[in-house]
Amino acid sequence: MKIFAKTGMLFMLFLLGIQQLKAQSAEGAWQVKTDSTTTIMLVTPDYFTITTYTPAAFISTMGGTWQGTTEGNATTTIEFNSADKAQVGQHPDAAAAFEGDQLALTLGGKKLVFTRVDDGVAALAGRWQITAREANGKMNNMPSGARKTIKILTGSKFQWVAINTETGEFFGTGGGSYTFENNEYTEKIEYFSRDNNRVGASLSFKGSVNGNKWEHSGKSSDGKPLHEEWSRK
Repeated sequence: MKIFAKTGMLFMLFLLGIQQLKAQSAEGAWQVKTDSTTTIMLVTPDYFTITTYTPAAFISTMGGTWQGTTEGNATTTIEFNSADKAQVGQHPDAAAAFEGDQLALTLGGKKLVFTRVDDGVAALAGRWQITAREANGKMNNMPSGARKTIKILTGSKFQWVAINTETGEFFGTGGGSYTFENNEYTEKIEYFSRDNNRVGASLSFKGSVNGNKWEHSGKSSDGKPLHEEWSRK
């Protein structure tokens, strides 16, 4: 699995890169597990992330936008790569094909087969960007720009990432499993680039979704009060 992280995991990129794959949707969460590592891929209609980690440490993550083409491939634009920021703005692709309910990706003679985790169907599924946060009792709008924090959710998995798409800077990420029931959003952390001691923790928030706005409040991973608004992209 080292080659995935050291080469920016380009061999996995991307994905579904084939318009015919639309017939069998690649949206959702996919994973590859070995004895020591997990690589998880989250796919929405226009965005993807790929992250590799072990129980003891975060290794790397990358992601960006994707779009199918009439030639049957996909064009991609890398927005972040924790292992190699020089890849930000690049447009890699790869061959992909379904094998039953698995997704096989091949590049340079290397083949990796992902197993589906979920089908990407959920009220919160999609790409979100934080647009407001409470401070000193007041909600403050956050300016849109190259520096941003986004959150990708599928049917059962989530990942947030803080990045700057102009400079290629990567500021941090975390992810894992989530549930959203009765206006309560709960995350279980499976990897966290800033502090692996947070892995295994569960965080619960009161939340509501109104159209393309998602608001939640509770306590952050370091125990501080948190009240945020996210907008669907």
